[in-house]
Amino acid sequence: MFSRKIAIDLGTANSLVLVQNKGVVINEPSVVAVSPEDNRILAVGLEAKQMIGRTPGNIRIYRPLRDGVIADYRVTQAMIRYFIEKVSGPFDFMKPELVISVPADISSAERMAVIEAALSVGAKKAYVAKEPILSALGAGIPIDSCSGHMIVDIGGGTSEVAVISLGGIVTCASTRVGGDKMDEAIMAYIKEKYNLAVGVQTAEEVKKKIGLAVPDKKKERRMDVRGRDIASGLPRDIKVSANEVQKAVSDVLEEIVRSIRSVLRETPPELSADIMNKGIILAGGGSLLTDIDRFIAESIQVPTFVAEEPLFSVIRGLGIVLDNLEMYKKSIVGRK
Repeated sequence: MFSRKIAIDLGTANSLVLVQNKGVVINEPSVVAVSPEDNRILAVGLEAKQMIGRTPGNIRIYRPLRDGVIADYRVTQAMIRYFIEKVSGPFDFMKPELVISVPADISSAERMAVIEAALSVGAKKAYVAKEPILSALGAGIPIDSCSGHMIVDIGGGTSEVAVISLGGIVTCASTRVGGDKMDEAIMAYIKEKYNLAVGVQTAEEVKKKIGLAVPDKKKERRMDVRGRDIASGLPRDIKVSANEVQKAVSDVLEEIVRSIRSVLRETPPELSADIMNKGIILAGGGSLLTDIDRFIAESIQVPTFVAEEPLFSVIRGLGIVLDNLEMYKKSIVGRK
């Protein structure tokens, strides 16, 4: 591999890897399968995710990042090493430079944990960049202009809201809700209403296929869902409607809206006027929920738009930073 600059969008739910001059080369779940008996990594990414809910007692499935930050240092190391070796090969001795995305409100200790994890698996240099800046760059927002822009990045573990002007974050807020909380809410709703236990992957599939942010008063979609009856312990099928999914995730969406309101209250009046004119931009996998832009626009009374390919906003922003590392070092918040 000739390019030695690699960017990693280290997400709670999914991780994407971009190699300079090659584009996105990895898009896999942030999941690791471990054998506790001999402390051995068995699988990483998609292969590990396929094991969720299907493993024997001697195999554990970890999601090493929680709320966008490292929850298990050793397993995160293994995941980063897996990504580097997959794009470089295990016998490539040219140490790469890494740029890794992190939440805007990450602590200095958490930031250093990410950098140390990258260096420990063979990076020559490691940088971390704030996700709202990256999302805005990837969504095509001119972050260096003097006007205000609001970006809302709804990820798996966190939703970050930021107002950006002159290349920096003017005000921001991070709430520990996102796609994962939506999945948990769907699981809880089905359990309470239908007395049926379903797994995380089933809930995620329901959200992706028929999830709604605004009730559908016309033709309502339904989906067959299979789970385990809590009373009998036997498998059972039910039909879940899109409006039921909307009801299940409504509290999560309201929490995201509260975070947006909080940031708007702290925004200088001149920048608030800019946001009213330009609208709010949504990024991250959570913004793929049907009609979430309409829900936020009606709740906040500010025009709201979903970025093109919102799941790739952060990694595209990382690619821009990678290509112009010296120029964007003001936006790079940590290195070693």
